[in-house]
Amino acid sequence: MPVTPFPRPKSIASTTGSGPAPDAPVRVVLDPATPAQGFRLQTSPEGITVTHADAAGLRYALATLDQLRADRDFATTSYDVSDHPDFGVRGFMLDISRDRVPTRRTLARWVEVLELARINSLELYTEHTFAFRGEQAVWQDASPLTPADLQWLDALCASRGIDLVCNQNTLGHMERFLKHPDHAKRAENEDGFTIRGQHRPPSTVEPSRENAEFVQGLLEDVVPNFRTKRLNIGADEPWELGTGKSAQRAEEVGLGTVYFEYVTQVMQPWLDRGYTVEFWADVFGDHPELMDKVPAGAVPVVWQYDSPALLAEVVDSASPGQVQEWRSLGVDVTALRDGFRDRAKLLLDAGIPFWVAPGASNWNSLLGRWDNAVANMVDAAEVGLENSAQGYLNTSWGDHGHWDPPSVAFGPVLFGGAVSWSLEDNRDVDVAAVLNDALLLDPTGVVGDVLVRAGKVCQRLGAPLLNASPLCLVLREPDQLKPWAVPAPEALAAVHDELLSCLADLRGADPAAADGDAVVRELTQALRLSDLAVRALQARAQDGSFAADAAPRLLAELDDLLEEQRACWLLRSRPGGLADSVAEFGRLRHALVRAAS
Repeated sequence: MPVTPFPRPKSIASTTGSGPAPDAPVRVVLDPATPAQGFRLQTSPEGITVTHADAAGLRYALATLDQLRADRDFATTSYDVSDHPDFGVRGFMLDISRDRVPTRRTLARWVEVLELARINSLELYTEHTFAFRGEQAVWQDASPLTPADLQWLDALCASRGIDLVCNQNTLGHMERFLKHPDHAKRAENEDGFTIRGQHRPPSTVEPSRENAEFVQGLLEDVVPNFRTKRLNIGADEPWELGTGKSAQRAEEVGLGTVYFEYVTQVMQPWLDRGYTVEFWADVFGDHPELMDKVPAGAVPVVWQYDSPALLAEVVDSASPGQVQEWRSLGVDVTALRDGFRDRAKLLLDAGIPFWVAPGASNWNSLLGRWDNAVANMVDAAEVGLENSAQGYLNTSWGDHGHWDPPSVAFGPVLFGGAVSWSLEDNRDVDVAAVLNDALLLDPTGVVGDVLVRAGKVCQRLGAPLLNASPLCLVLREPDQLKPWAVPAPEALAAVHDELLSCLADLRGADPAAADGDAVVRELTQALRLSDLAVRALQARAQDGSFAADAAPRLLAELDDLLEEQRACWLLRSRPGGLADSVAEFGRLRHALVRAAS
């Protein structure tokens, strides 16, 4: 039976009965009329012909040829494959600033995943996890990437047709700098700020010329390690902007103007050097007065991490109090259910070019949120294609300690690569099969199946949440869990059974990939932690306390699992950040100790 390559091509025809001999000649034809990064691949008894317009098209044609050659029937099948991408830039962004900094081996594995998915751009999101000169106090406990690490990775990516892109935040999410005395004065609010009822330390720098020069110095230090003339300056979620030192200026000229004046100061030197500069569009996209101010070479990147289906489910099940809370924060509850169309509304109305950035839905979870990830990525591709977006940046964040193992994001990244290559041909691609056959090399078919099945347990809980799983929340903040985040008893029982089934099946897995044993071990750990979360939810009272008879057992199991969490972390990640990540379990442990005593 003829094989279908991954990602599925736009056009593939086959004829059985005859095909190229093992030593058939390969003829390469350069044709400028072929779409960028596209190709036509023809095999027959006469030989093999590859038609392409650029180096990327030739690379993808030969990768497709390799997949076809692997089939036993290649010599008796003739193929005619025509293909080209929907999006010119198909990116993946990996968060390495929420404690988990990958080892070189793990980074090399990610490059293999991206190459298989035809992703041609990798961004490593950094805050404090690069060894900036003169900033040792900021990064010394983080096991940061060094210039040698980046130059090694840059060369590896280049050899696989992947652009390595600097992604360095420059406005918000700067708390790792601002907590140090040398930088405390840079904060918009030196005493911190309150959001959603919780006080947090300073995270946003004052949008001043002095701070623009400071972050420019950080960029001047890190960017030369990348050969690609593109960078992402972040600038997302500046929670405190306009509430402290910049309040008067915001009152005079408007918050949007204050924001974009600063962002322009940061990006302009790089635009002048011919760089393309990405920035997150969450603030920009809320200010119509800014729509005509995007300088040439700057690209707003619209992010949205929950699918329209989940957004609608959350809105429809919300209590009046929750709806009121959203509205008090300026959220248009009605528009929430529109996904990327709502997020990009002003940009769409103004006709401003933008890129789309969905998410792998791995963060704030242990096993991922598969259904949401798939729907979110399809929504991003649909809206991007409708508006001729040239870039699609899938994202894997690590909020609150990056508890999820890397393999949880493998499937969503493969799916994101496939739908950003050709949406209509890959909406229903069998990712579990691709994981087993092409990435993890598991002849039993178990590991890929368990990764996808486990990623679906969040939806089975029946407690829809934005950007999080109840299983993660109960382990991180058991005393803060809202009523709508607590699944029904019957849902918890069903998920418990499914997790045990996944664990049982995983014992029969046999992946031959170099990291196969690591995948099985870290996935086993994530399943066990998730089952602990289920039983913690079952033993939790409405006031957030735990039943005294269940607490000692849960506490002992938690301590054992934390030891294994440390061991699994070190299989893939550098030691810096491990203590901070494990400390995120502290509130649960304290609550269990109180209940047990």
